[in-house]
Amino acid sequence: MTTVQDLIDRLEAEAAADADPETTPDVGIIMGSDSDLPVMEDAYDALDHLGFAEQTDFDDPPDARFTYESYVVSAHRTPELMYAYGETAADRGLDVVIAGAGGKSADLPNMTASIAYPVPVIGVPVQEKSVDSVIGMPTGAPIVAVDAGKSYNAALSAAQVLSREHEAVAERLVDLHDRQKAGVADVSADLHDLGIDGFRARDEE
Repeated sequence: MTTVQDLIDRLEAEAAADADPETTPDVGIIMGSDSDLPVMEDAYDALDHLGFAEQTDFDDPPDARFTYESYVVSAHRTPELMYAYGETAADRGLDVVIAGAGGKSADLPNMTASIAYPVPVIGVPVQEKSVDSVIGMPTGAPIVAVDAGKSYNAALSAAQVLSREHEAVAERLVDLHDRQKAGVADVSADLHDLGIDGFRARDEE
C-alpha cells in the first residue's frame, strides 16, 4: 500500500533528478479528492485534444513532446503532500499547475499557488460554493481561476501559458479554436437551411 510519505519521497526524488525538461510533465493536474474527477476530467480532454499525452512514469516519458500528470492532493487531509507538490513543482519541470477543489473550504488551488510561486496555478472551483474560496487570494499572492466546473478552460489557459514559449502549442490552440468555430458554422447553417423541424430531426437521427 502506498503511503503519503511514499508519494512525498517520490516527488522529492524526481525534483533532485535534474531531468531534461523535454522529458518531464509540462502540466500538473491536482484535485482534492477523486470525487472531483468527473469535473476535472474535462481538463484531461482539453489537453488530449491539443495533443498532450498523459505521463504516468517520470522516468519513462511517452513519445509526445508535451505531457501532463495528475495526483489527488488534499489540502486538509494531506497538507504535507500539498506542500511537497508545490515546493517541488518547478524542479520537477512543471510549467503550470491546474488545481481543482470542491466544498466551501476549497483551499487546494490557492494554497498550492502560494507554495509553488512563481509557477502559475489555475484554480478550478469544482462547485459553485467553491468559487469564493478559490479566488480569495490577497494582493501579492496571485492565482488565475476559471468559473465553477470549467476545467476544460483551465487546461486551455495552461496551454496558453506554454504557448508563449512553444510555438507548436500555439499552433495547436489556433487549430482547435478554428475547429470549434467551424462546428458553430455548421450548426448555424443547418438550423437556417433545414429549419427548426428539420434541425430537430437531424439531432434525433
